[in-house]
Amino acid sequence: RGRGRRRAAGGEAHPRAPGVRRLTRSAPPAGDPGAVAELAKMLVAAENPRIIAGRGKAPRLKTPRGLETRPTAARLRQTLFDILAPMLPGCRFLDAFAGSGAIGLEALSRGAARVVFVDASGPAIAAIRQNVTALASAGGDVQVLRQDARVALGALADSGVRFDVIYLDPPYDSGLYEEPLELVSTMGLLEEGGEAVAE
Repeated sequence: RGRGRRRAAGGEAHPRAPGVRRLTRSAPPAGDPGAVAELAKMLVAAENPRIIAGRGKAPRLKTPRGLETRPTAARLRQTLFDILAPMLPGCRFLDAFAGSGAIGLEALSRGAARVVFVDASGPAIAAIRQNVTALASAGGDVQVLRQDARVALGALADSGVRFDVIYLDPPYDSGLYEEPLELVSTMGLLEEGGEAVAE
């Protein structure tokens, strides 16, 4: 079993594992019009994310309609990939609860050799497939799975697949944060020295 590390960029420590932190979105101070306006700009940008860097830089991505998917804002993605940068070239990357696939596609653009996208939503899977086609020039091997992330984690582990980076971004207030992290820890999905990041 690979003994990878579990953490996230910025945010509080994970209560069960001292080395694990969560990516968090901060709310603006009450009564601060400037902060509210800045947050509004970030939310608009998040609705139509684009690839920030690498071989697939610039194209705007398709996002599924509705409230099920909340794309990660560009600033948070930049922070995340600043941390992961040394690991990305040639890595195997799992984007669970993938939504539009923006995180996994960013990894692909920055040199990941293989990216597996997992989401249970039909509209999200359709958006991911469109985005993968649009960024075909980025290269790499891609697999898209329409499946509950917890089921997919078990199936991938049973098949012997291992990842260098696992990214988990369950729906807000879904209660699906702890269980996937525990599955990653106990099923040996992480390669030795790999990273699991939870937002």
